[in-house]
Order: sequence, then C-alpha cells, then structure tokens
Amino acid sequence: MKAIIQNNGRINVPARKTRTPWWVPAGLILLSILPLTFGAVRLSQLISGAEITPANARFFASPSPVVIHIISSTVYALLGAFQFVSRLWQRGLKWHRWVGRLLLPFGLLVGFSGLWMTLFYPYPEGASNLLYVLRLFFGSGMILSIILGFISIRRRDVAQHQAWMTRAYAIGMGAGTQVLTGMAGALLFGKLNEFENALLMGAAWVINLAVAEWSIRKSSIRQTRTAWV
Repeated sequence: MKAIIQNNGRINVPARKTRTPWWVPAGLILLSILPLTFGAVRLSQLISGAEITPANARFFASPSPVVIHIISSTVYALLGAFQFVSRLWQRGLKWHRWVGRLLLPFGLLVGFSGLWMTLFYPYPEGASNLLYVLRLFFGSGMILSIILGFISIRRRDVAQHQAWMTRAYAIGMGAGTQVLTGMAGALLFGKLNEFENALLMGAAWVINLAVAEWSIRKSSIRQTRTAWV
C-alpha cells in the first residue's frame, strides 16, 4: 500500500478496500420477503377484485397509493440491499451510481405514499393513535434522510451521503423487522392490544436505526484507522 507523506509529517494511507460479507445483502433480502409477500397478495386482491371487507375497504376505495407503495417498496428493498455491497462501488463501477439514481425516486415514493395512506385513508376503528404518530414520524424521517443524502452527494460528501441513505433504508425496512417484533411479542405476551402492537412496531424502527447507526459508526472508525497511520 502506498503512503503519501503530508506537509505536516503525517502519513496518509489510502483506505483499504473492504468486502461486504455476503450475508449482509442476503439478510436484508430475507428480512424483506414476508412484507413483500404480503404486499404481493394485497396487489393480487386489488387486481382480481377480491371480496371487500371492513379491513380492506379503504384500499379498494382508493387503490393508487397502496399500489404505488407496494411496487416502490419492492424495488427499494431488493435493489437497495445490493447498494451495501462494497465491491459494486469501491472499484469505480457504475452500478452504485445508476442504481442510486433509480432508488432515490422509488424511496421517496415509498415515504410519500406511506404518509398519504396514514393521513388520508380512513383510520381503522380501534387503532392506536400512537401508531398514527409513529408512522408520520418515521415516514417523514425517511423522506428527510433521502433528501439529505442527495444533498450530501451533490456536495461530494460521500461519508454523509452513505450515512443518510443507510438511515433511510433502515426506516424503509421497518416492515420486515415489525414482523419479527410482532412474532416475539405474541410468543412472550400472547394476544396484544392495539397500543402494545404499536409499541412493538415502533420498536422495530428503533432497532433498525440503532443497527444503522452502529454500522455508520463502525464504518467511520474503520476508515479513520486505515486512512492514517
């Protein structure tokens, strides 16, 4: 590895190229399988004209937002997982850049369609107000993170771009973790009420963001250690 001696006497060593473990994108795709499957079933029901029930009536009354949300979430979840594969961007390949340009509008569609459904779909009877607030908070956070990530890369601040896009993806993957927290809650506590269900859904977003922040910090420390000796 070549070292460059700076004027201040410090030695700048180019950062080593680290490979992302195969299980990272595989795990992200696996995490998204169940919510994407549920979305595909919902989409099939809307297309085939399934029986309208109190639980799905709002989707049939205004199908466009949920169709947009399902399709954009599928693209964002699956393609987004490969954005964490370091070999696709460390070697100067155009994959990361071109896929990123595709994912940005899809990510915004996920966030905005989710907010639209929260604000304008009839609120299910008995649903917790906490869940309503959580969906608005994290949905807005996802949109803001994508925008800040875009601004960062326009300023050529790669580290901040990666950090904000990682946070946005973590929020977008909340549905996958919510399946796990819901299952854990049911096994530990039995039948859950709406408030408890909302708490578990919120916990899933918090878990995802905690993992994202850990990953961001770990990456920052690794880059600092390998860039300077």
